[in-house]
Amino acid sequence: MPPPKDVVKIAIQMVGAIPQLIELQQSKPLAAVLKDVCDAWSLPNAERYALQYADGRQTYITESNRGEIKNGSILRLTTSPDQEAERLYSGIQSNNVDVKTDSLKKLASLSQDVTFAQEFINRNGLKQIFYIVEEGNDTGEILAHTLKAFMELMEHDFVSWETLSAAFIKKIVSYVNMNAMDASVQQLSMSILENMVPSSRVLFELVKREVTVDRLLTHLQVTNAQLQLKAMALLIALLLAATDAERRDMMEYLREKNIRQFIHKNIIHSSEPLGDEMAHYLYVLQSVSLNLHERRMRTSVDPYSQEQRELLQSLRQAAFESESDAPAGTFSTERRRSLCAKEFRKLGFMNNSNPAEDLRRAPPGLLALDNMVYFSRHTPSAYSRFVLENSSREDKHECPFARSSIQLTLILCEILHVGEPCSETAQAFYPMFFGQDHFFEELFCICIQLVNKTWKEMRATQEDFDKVLQVVREQITRTLSLKPTSLELFKTRVNALNYSEILKLRQTERLHQEETLAVPVLELRERLKPELLELIRQQRLLRLCEGTLFRKISSRRRQDKLWYCRLSPNHKVLHYGDVEEGVQSPPIESLPEKIPVADMKALLVGKECPHTKEKSSGKQNKMCPRAQPAQGAGHNPELQELEALKEDVLELAFSIVYDVEEYCLNFVAPTRYEFCLWTDGLNVLLGKEMTSERTQTDLDVLLSMELKLRLLDLENISIPDNPPPVPKPPSNLNFCYDFSYAEQ
Repeated sequence: MPPPKDVVKIAIQMVGAIPQLIELQQSKPLAAVLKDVCDAWSLPNAERYALQYADGRQTYITESNRGEIKNGSILRLTTSPDQEAERLYSGIQSNNVDVKTDSLKKLASLSQDVTFAQEFINRNGLKQIFYIVEEGNDTGEILAHTLKAFMELMEHDFVSWETLSAAFIKKIVSYVNMNAMDASVQQLSMSILENMVPSSRVLFELVKREVTVDRLLTHLQVTNAQLQLKAMALLIALLLAATDAERRDMMEYLREKNIRQFIHKNIIHSSEPLGDEMAHYLYVLQSVSLNLHERRMRTSVDPYSQEQRELLQSLRQAAFESESDAPAGTFSTERRRSLCAKEFRKLGFMNNSNPAEDLRRAPPGLLALDNMVYFSRHTPSAYSRFVLENSSREDKHECPFARSSIQLTLILCEILHVGEPCSETAQAFYPMFFGQDHFFEELFCICIQLVNKTWKEMRATQEDFDKVLQVVREQITRTLSLKPTSLELFKTRVNALNYSEILKLRQTERLHQEETLAVPVLELRERLKPELLELIRQQRLLRLCEGTLFRKISSRRRQDKLWYCRLSPNHKVLHYGDVEEGVQSPPIESLPEKIPVADMKALLVGKECPHTKEKSSGKQNKMCPRAQPAQGAGHNPELQELEALKEDVLELAFSIVYDVEEYCLNFVAPTRYEFCLWTDGLNVLLGKEMTSERTQTDLDVLLSMELKLRLLDLENISIPDNPPPVPKPPSNLNFCYDFSYAEQ
């Protein structure tokens, strides 16, 4: 007879005692369970004890989380959180250095547990940590454990960052600014400041004033990769919290310090592989830099602006030695205006009498004018050649410089996502961005010459303008997808991808599509699908067996905490647990938490997931009831959190609902690719169809390969849409040979 649903069989350990094997009744009060366990070992004062997991993070068992205990769990009888908090509170005040060090080390470990953290903070423990930092002269190990404990306690959001004293902040800043300071202390200090910056405007201004950009650049130049990473994290936090004007000033100062060239040489092309965290920070730095163009992109030309009129005139004057620039009195005003209009028409402006009208559309707004002026001033020979070459062609074959520049600027803004907010998880940056100070302008200079080249290759007329720009967009996106490491390499590759190459690529793609549309081929596709879908299912399960490293992401910051999840080789159990930074593929035995596949009930994705609705998405890999009541009154925290979360994080979120109590294991995938693999694999385990876009992509690739192999013998033979007709039967069958007569 199976045990009742509210009973789990567990083992309880205690140092120096024989473990107890008990059946835990979930309906029985935890205090009564502890009393029974203590009585079995003849221990008095059961209220002084508590249960915690023996493996993993060693979380304390409470009435709120006891439902997470599973059959076969191993627990440990230990000192209760309040007793442990009292003991460590006294220990960190000890005059004995060894006792103090051990207490702080233990405090840093236990502070990850929310129950213990609450008890310690209730005893005014943070005040004692402040005292150690503010008044003490401790350095090295003691200080590192103190700062680590502080970080873990603040992680639970019981105390606001705005309550920190000026003396404490000043001390933390001093650790960052010191030259001779333990690297682990400086890393923790920069992490603390990184968390402070987005909390309030006052803290941002304080950190920005006390920790100079020069100091952060010094930390970026060290060989310690972790210290380099923390310095980059703090720099990014300052940039994101700054106003537009402050951000512009900071980026200009970083440009003067050649930060891009340093990153390109010493971080992107260093001997050490680039980690996910650093890749994300480089993406954000690229995005912030490109978004400095947003203001000009969204600003229309002002017809009354003398500066903008002069810029337009400079374009005309740089292209033509104009008669209209002759001394006043040589020509009448009407004649001068007519000459200017003729030259603006040659420049490719549609409204040649008032070229400013062409720039009224925003985007690209004034950014298009800036690009044209940059091109004319920094590559004057290429500019003159472009304009004069097209001036000598027939009107209908002219490639209009101004019109092309305006449209190309808009295309580049769309491709590079100018004006769009930074993603919280993206890591896609262009290495060549960091090899050039004026990246956007230099990219424009290459691409506007590409427009002229492609225009000639297509032998285009004015009616073909949109077609030419579509080809140019394709040339740019295809080349950028190759991730060239420099603008020179980009220029070489994009020019090699000429119009004839684009036509070949398009034809190949079109033929591939056409050959798969014949009726017999479609029937063959349908026959092959089940076999190939099974192959994809096996691949997804193998990927789950390999496992994936997930990162805990809170709405406050990108956290350094990691956890790993993988499927057992027999496909019956999901194993997961916290891991340290740098661990790539932990053995399955080191992952203490388990979920039997048989207990899995459903898969939730996106906004359906509980961790996209909770107060803190930092608890994403904790198990929580599926239907958790909203906390507080007078507001809707679920709605607030959904509004705060970025869309890209929601697209990567998924949850497993398991057990009769419908608890959830919550995930945020590192990439969309991993999201597709995991959701597909979990659907396979649940006996459902794979629904991700990656499944369709993989199926199309496999079907294409299999069809090509099957159709090799039919190369250059047209496949009819209908099968050939069956011929009529013959009028007689006398052509059949009778062997019996031959034998006689």
